[in-house]
Amino acid sequence: MKVIETKIPGVLLLEPRVFGDERGWFIETWQRERYAEHGIPASFVQDNQAYSRRGVLRGLHVQYPHSQGKLVQVTHGEVFDVAVDIRRGSPHFGRWVGATLSGENKRQFYVPEGFAHGYCVLSDEALFSYKCTDLYHPETQFSVRWDDPALGIEWPLDGEPILADKDRDAPLLSEIPENQLPPYEGA
Repeated sequence: MKVIETKIPGVLLLEPRVFGDERGWFIETWQRERYAEHGIPASFVQDNQAYSRRGVLRGLHVQYPHSQGKLVQVTHGEVFDVAVDIRRGSPHFGRWVGATLSGENKRQFYVPEGFAHGYCVLSDEALFSYKCTDLYHPETQFSVRWDDPALGIEWPLDGEPILADKDRDAPLLSEIPENQLPPYEGA
């Protein structure tokens, strides 16, 4: 497995080894000890999948308290995936990292706890899969506005995205009370 550090410590892009032959291919998408060696928690408690069509943008979602680290991948189609550091006191506060994930490139993206997360679908359809370090707690989930000008995320969209009401109406990061944001706990 190749692990690529991003410009924000803790956010990782992973390229699992692909074993292929005339029958097809095989990849190992999670192995506790090997992933833990690279700083990815050894305890995931929930797996999720989402199906979306071209132009759908989901996010930027946060859950706090009950922050979730996420190991994400696309098994079919292609998305542009984004992690935004919203940890109060972080030296990287308000910075984002993005990566293109697809069923073809088989890359994974690790989004640590304390980050807002979102993605937009670039293919006709996409199947997005992710592991979470905490259970879903809907009462603690909120969104940060996907097009917050202070964040300056460069979404590779053709036109306006298809959004859920909660994402369309989400506040800017600067409008969220500081005590509602997860704390930075050092490197």
